[in-house]
Amino acid sequence: MRLNTLEEFRAAGEAYRRLLEAQKKKVLVCSGTGCVAAGSLKVYEKFQDVMNRKGLSFELELEEDPHKDLVGLKKCGCHGYCEYGPLLRIEPAGLLYVRVSPEDVEEIVEKSILSDEVIERLCYRDDGQFYAKQDEIPFYKKQTRLVLEHCGRINAESIEEYIAVGGYQALAKALFDMKPEEIVREISESGLRGRGGGGFPAGRKWSQVAAQKNFPKYVVCNGDEGDPGAFMDCSVMEGDPHRMIEGMIIAGIATGAEDGYIYVRAEYPLAIKRLSIAWEQAEEAGLLGENILNSGKNFRLHISKGAGAFVCGEGSALTSSIEGNRGMPRTKPPRTVDHGLFAQPTCLNNVETFANVPLIIERGAAWYRTIGTENSPGTKTFSLTGNIKNTGLIEVPMGTSLREVVFEIGGGIKNNKEYKAVQIGGPSGGCLTNEHLDLPLDFDSLKRAGAIIGSGGLVVMDEDTCMVEIARFFMEFTKKESCGKCTPCREGTKRMLEILERIVAGEGTVEDVEMLEELAQTIQAASLCGLGKTATNPVLSTLRYFRDEYMAHVVEKRCPAGSCQKLKVFRIIPKKCKGCGKCARNCPVGAIQGELRGLHRIDPEVCIRCGTCAANCSFDAVEEV
Repeated sequence: MRLNTLEEFRAAGEAYRRLLEAQKKKVLVCSGTGCVAAGSLKVYEKFQDVMNRKGLSFELELEEDPHKDLVGLKKCGCHGYCEYGPLLRIEPAGLLYVRVSPEDVEEIVEKSILSDEVIERLCYRDDGQFYAKQDEIPFYKKQTRLVLEHCGRINAESIEEYIAVGGYQALAKALFDMKPEEIVREISESGLRGRGGGGFPAGRKWSQVAAQKNFPKYVVCNGDEGDPGAFMDCSVMEGDPHRMIEGMIIAGIATGAEDGYIYVRAEYPLAIKRLSIAWEQAEEAGLLGENILNSGKNFRLHISKGAGAFVCGEGSALTSSIEGNRGMPRTKPPRTVDHGLFAQPTCLNNVETFANVPLIIERGAAWYRTIGTENSPGTKTFSLTGNIKNTGLIEVPMGTSLREVVFEIGGGIKNNKEYKAVQIGGPSGGCLTNEHLDLPLDFDSLKRAGAIIGSGGLVVMDEDTCMVEIARFFMEFTKKESCGKCTPCREGTKRMLEILERIVAGEGTVEDVEMLEELAQTIQAASLCGLGKTATNPVLSTLRYFRDEYMAHVVEKRCPAGSCQKLKVFRIIPKKCKGCGKCARNCPVGAIQGELRGLHRIDPEVCIRCGTCAANCSFDAVEEV
């Protein structure tokens, strides 16, 4: 249904709200990428089959229906607790069932839909206690979900449901109750900072674009999200695409731009699908395109697929890619706000930044500033991965301590290991150690610690992690992803990777460590774009906090974590060796010699340090030293 006026929009919102409330029970099957991979769509299809067989009145979309006690069956966005997928939420009870399979559906319908029983075996359990309600689970209890508030709560492919829960109200306010300069002022006063990594004030950027006299202007959304292990923006695009689109339209009204581009990596097919559906729905409803709600304002949307180059997360490389050119950064100034897409003034923010905008416009800058810290208001989404009990997508107020994230929301380190560090911000970020556990996670505090928030990836590491290998891993990534345009990044990252590979192979020297540091500082200072300037952060932060590990590798030829394969040394303990010869028979390179029932020895020159001998010894006679 096309909405031609503000009055029609308000009437539709009230009608959709009533229809949503008419669904006495709602079954929300997580259809984010993680749960889809775990089989959630089969669960969804099984619900349709079982409900049809039982003659149960249900609907997949909001529609007029004479039935009472209607059940809404929905494909929703990411709930966040990805490792327990497929996840299923039942409202209004707020139940969350984990690791649901198609075989569970019949019982769920009988007990939890037709009745109000809780199926304990499908509930989340921890330390012998089960949690029936999602909001009571420790993983969720400490979170403040604002950007993610609709993810897992509404049909991710329904504009009607988005409008029913208040969607596009902020757009209506921006169109009819505010002037463009008032919108910019509200964003400025909110203190919203770009969530893509740098933390640049969004209001300042918007005001700079608004002040430009050149037309046309553009709004660009960076949905590239190239950090390994990061999936926050992807989850927003999949689970609540209208929220982000609404933020972009408001940015267009504020800055005078009438065209918007969403740059999203092609490796996010579900995000692209949901964005395309949302785009078509918004156009059909008259909330996108020409003369929105008869306001005289226009905003057209375009989706541009990226090829997955990490460097295209940088603004000028991204706009170059949209234009059909190779994604390579350019020298600045001029900045993107002056000379961006198609050489025109461009307002470029990332997915999460735009998703914050409707909240600020609807509820006000003063409200927004009550969350987070003075200089970093609001919340931040993080992907929590690594050696941690609870992995997934979280959202917390800015300023939340690392300790709260790791040990309360994350549940602590797996297998009762000791916490060692967190890599934050991906290849552009840095390591946070034990001394940073009480550090508030905000832009300024992390910068002082030698790290950045980046897009929000948090990789937790335990005592068995080699920090030199972590630095090598990220340097290998950035070396591959360098566009090659500037010499410091192209050649410098290659040289740094070579040094790190020598060190983890036991061939490094003290001079190598010194050269590594010197190269890192040079690349940081001389590189053309943000990729090169931050590429050395993992190396510099590990050198700063774990220099002793580097020295152990180059001086003692020893990996303190015991994880660098070429620095492992195995020996046979004479008192324990029974001479059975099992180790020798299983050694792939014949490095073990000895007579039957006699003492065996490992030739260190031949040994490839694979550990097969230790794995096959029945008497624990092989040790790693």
